[in-house]
Amino acid sequence: MAAVAAKGSILITGANGGLGSAIVEQITSKPEFSAYHGLYAVRDTTHVPALTSALSHSATHSHNVLGLDLTKVSDVREVAEKINARVSAGEIPPIRALILNAGYQDFGKQSWSDDGFDTTFEANYLGHWLLTVLLLGSMDKEAGRIVVIGSQGHDPMDPRNARGGAFDDPKYKTFISDAASFEAIAKGEWSPASEDASFRGGFRRYGASKLFLIMMQHELQARLNADPALNKICVVGVDPGTMISGMQRLAPWVIRVLIFKVIYPIVLYLNPDGPVRPTSRSAGDVIEAAFGVGEGGEPPKDKYFNGRTPFETSEESRNVSKRELVWEETVKFTGLEDGETVLTNWQ
Repeated sequence: MAAVAAKGSILITGANGGLGSAIVEQITSKPEFSAYHGLYAVRDTTHVPALTSALSHSATHSHNVLGLDLTKVSDVREVAEKINARVSAGEIPPIRALILNAGYQDFGKQSWSDDGFDTTFEANYLGHWLLTVLLLGSMDKEAGRIVVIGSQGHDPMDPRNARGGAFDDPKYKTFISDAASFEAIAKGEWSPASEDASFRGGFRRYGASKLFLIMMQHELQARLNADPALNKICVVGVDPGTMISGMQRLAPWVIRVLIFKVIYPIVLYLNPDGPVRPTSRSAGDVIEAAFGVGEGGEPPKDKYFNGRTPFETSEESRNVSKRELVWEETVKFTGLEDGETVLTNWQ
């Protein structure tokens, strides 16, 4: 895909993380992207060393650093309201790219949010879903793009998951069957740490949250396509691959130190195009998804990429009845009400 002209705002969640800060560095290092206004959302605005370093590559890049706690729907609403007000007032341009980058993996150390949801579920999926539907009115209606950061973990049948063994048990080959099973995942009652306190249990919860995010990609694109005012907005997904980043901070020593700080750096050095990817490479893939155009000049609507290679998402993620169920239950969990989103068919 080839780059298109730069204009508008770019909103990135998790902008201080390994991948998030690498995306910001790509933006600030290239004039065609640094001309955008950056909205960089982080959990703690008082401690953003990686983001600060990334921003140092441009002295002229217009940006704001925003505090955002994706595990609190009230905070998501407050941040979205402020962004919508600024776009409406003309203080910042419409959002050209909304990159749902923030990610959390508990590696067996399960926790719950103040809202009563499994932290992995709310941080990775629920908060992002709500942020997205609330900000649709502030998107660039002609060329806006929403980028979902996926993962191999969303598909139990992906051969890359075989080595970890998280989905060996047949009962974990699918995630949901009805509203009750979806709620069990949301409330942390499915594959809980009380039954499996290992990293495998955490990876299953992470995989479920990524499945729902990819289901959102498919379902949101279908609803946008049917909305005359929003049908030019494109939703696209990217699997950034295995990276050495802060995602492993809760992992046991063997994973956090031995694998990710000793073995994987050696693998990356010996095989830079192999299974372990530098964050700079994955950041470039995300930027391409956010600003590139597809074959024939058409936007890559509802396309999913492993890096830059087109990739089919899981069978479960493409199940229309399941993704509609997840959407409808998510509306209930977030308490979305009429007038909060410009999407016509939001219920």
